[in-house]
Amino acid sequence: MPEKWGMKVYVKGVALLTLAALFVKVLSMLYRVPFQNLVGDQGFYIYQQVYPFVAIFVVWTSSGFAVAISKILAEAEERDEVWRKELLRVVFYYLSILSILFFAILFGGADLFAKWMGDPELASLLRTGAFVTLCMPAIAVYKGFFQARGMMTPVAYAQVVEQTVRVLVILGGTWLVMTTTSSLYQAGQMAMAGTVVGELAGIILLWMYYKKFKQRDKIVVRKKVAIFPVLKELTVLSITVSMSGLLLLFFQLVDSFTVFETLTKSGVPTIEAMETKGIYDRGQPLVQVGLVIATSLSLAIVPLVAHTSKKDNGRRTERFIQLTYRTALLFGFAATLGLMLVMPYVNEMLFETRELSNVLIVFVAQIIWLSLILTLTAMLQGLGKLKIPTLILIVGFIVKVICNELFIIRWGIIGAVYASNLGLICSAIGLIYYFKKIRPIHFAPLRFYICTGFASVVMIAFVVLWRYFAEQMLFASLPSRLNAALTGSSAALIGAFVFLTIIARCRVLTSRDWFLLPFGRRMASYQLWIRRKKKG
Repeated sequence: MPEKWGMKVYVKGVALLTLAALFVKVLSMLYRVPFQNLVGDQGFYIYQQVYPFVAIFVVWTSSGFAVAISKILAEAEERDEVWRKELLRVVFYYLSILSILFFAILFGGADLFAKWMGDPELASLLRTGAFVTLCMPAIAVYKGFFQARGMMTPVAYAQVVEQTVRVLVILGGTWLVMTTTSSLYQAGQMAMAGTVVGELAGIILLWMYYKKFKQRDKIVVRKKVAIFPVLKELTVLSITVSMSGLLLLFFQLVDSFTVFETLTKSGVPTIEAMETKGIYDRGQPLVQVGLVIATSLSLAIVPLVAHTSKKDNGRRTERFIQLTYRTALLFGFAATLGLMLVMPYVNEMLFETRELSNVLIVFVAQIIWLSLILTLTAMLQGLGKLKIPTLILIVGFIVKVICNELFIIRWGIIGAVYASNLGLICSAIGLIYYFKKIRPIHFAPLRFYICTGFASVVMIAFVVLWRYFAEQMLFASLPSRLNAALTGSSAALIGAFVFLTIIARCRVLTSRDWFLLPFGRRMASYQLWIRRKKKG
């Protein structure tokens, strides 16, 4: 039987998964920098064209099917262990059929998909990446099995192992290819292979944990399971639960099919169009950095919404909702503004050049909307609302699809950024409207927005002044990239310090609120220290 979760066990398990998810998110961002430095903008374009095809299945499996399986198992408390094992067997067979179908489509249709993207040589990468789909059944069933029992350790360790092995294979393999053959498409194939090997490593680790668990349970009796209703619930639930995580990947998929082809049709030379798309894709890891806070919130704070909404008539739920919204907006806005202010320096520091910094400045505006989307959808899931939020996200995706090519033809590569932001804004506004409709709540007082705006203005002033002093005087004699690195990183630190200090002085969040947030203990202590100094 599943473990009975006390709040202490619950929070401990969620904290472990939060740390693992943050590690995966940060590593996912970090490896792209040396990878781009190894293969250049054209090589980065090659990888990013195919990456969404593979990542969609990885996210759908880990964030969709695994969560759906655990939810179905956890809710069937009246069922015995024999029924649960039979359910897992049925689900495994169902996912196996799906994975074989998706593999056949992706592997067999690789040439067609590559042709639609305007680059037939991408077919080899698609075929390599197609093997990820065959990992779906084992990953989903194992993770769902452990999560349903509150056993978060195997799931967390598997996530870390998957990503670590993946990154090691990608970077090591790419370096080997570039030093021997210098083939950018072979380097891209190696990167796709890294994802497959990483998933296999995760499966092996989960199998080892499962084998230990299974030794304590020798039940072999079979029971009948109502197959169709279970599989229908599983499929719908997996899509709705993972939709917020899949949204950005679907946006990238739209870009894969439209950006390069539209640029070449508009008269841009092939190599230049590839490099332009590669530079445009530099924005993806930068957005991931800005979403770290929102990701940790959706994993750590948001589940408490589901837990508290069932107790005390949900009186404490409102506080968690307000805190999550305010924190997501606060840090999403701060991260966006900070990256905009230092973008030329960050661009050169990480990716060697300052090309298209104006495009990337607009690109990172997505952090604000995605921060709200991630937390709002997660809170709505906690309240048991899944279908309408999914439809709202689909509307945002449709806006992106309709506008992407039209905007690129009108404004060039920055048109794709406009289309992404417009689609995300539509989804964010729709989610806020729907949330207020089902649960009338005052997310934040006017004072919150005034203090955030004031902190932002002061931060802008400090950063702009420091940028000029650092670049033109303090680090002027240093090589360009080192100058950019020191100017950009110091400006970011100063901006963060100024922003957080003003936020603390204004008490935008209480010390008690900070203690509820992941890694908020130090900020709470700093705020208390500032308040004591102010009174003194």
